[in-house]
Amino acid sequence: MCRVRRRLAPRVASLLLGVVLIFGHLDSAAQPNAAGEMEIKAAFLFNFAKFVDWPAGTLLHSDDPIWFCLWGGESFEPVLTRTVEGKNVDGHPLRVRSMHSLPEIRGCQILFVSAFRDARWPQPLQENLPGVLTVGEEENFARAGGVINFVLENDHISFEINVDASGRSGVKISSKLLSLARIVHDDPSLKRD
Repeated sequence: MCRVRRRLAPRVASLLLGVVLIFGHLDSAAQPNAAGEMEIKAAFLFNFAKFVDWPAGTLLHSDDPIWFCLWGGESFEPVLTRTVEGKNVDGHPLRVRSMHSLPEIRGCQILFVSAFRDARWPQPLQENLPGVLTVGEEENFARAGGVINFVLENDHISFEINVDASGRSGVKISSKLLSLARIVHDDPSLKRD
């Protein structure tokens, strides 16, 4: 199977409603602590995988794993692993690994760039990463070339999607996911030399 296929069915509608109800309406009294915030972000990442199509050739076989790769933030790895353990998306098992060098990006479908990394995310991550959905949590991550960025607004965790970066990566994002996000574009002033 060349791409993860989206099935338009009641299952998708109920899943989308669940995402909105669970993640879209956190009141200030339910503001998550650091551990709770990691669990919410892990659940978002899992759900992002359900609402994207990777370019042809990314997932060559119907049982190829979808790799969630972590750039920094190793404390997040066990949380994400617990969230996706034993689950699959359209028959693709979900796997998690931490990365410590840029060559390790090869084979990743979702790359999470933690704000807890010692150094800012490197310039190569701002460039075209074919077939990789880049997700971050650092201010201006999406406007600087990442595809999805978590943002905290009025005590709610939400996200923004850079449609320019999505186009460069070849990762198609469902209109249902786009409707839940704040849409942003590249900001050339944020690109590092």
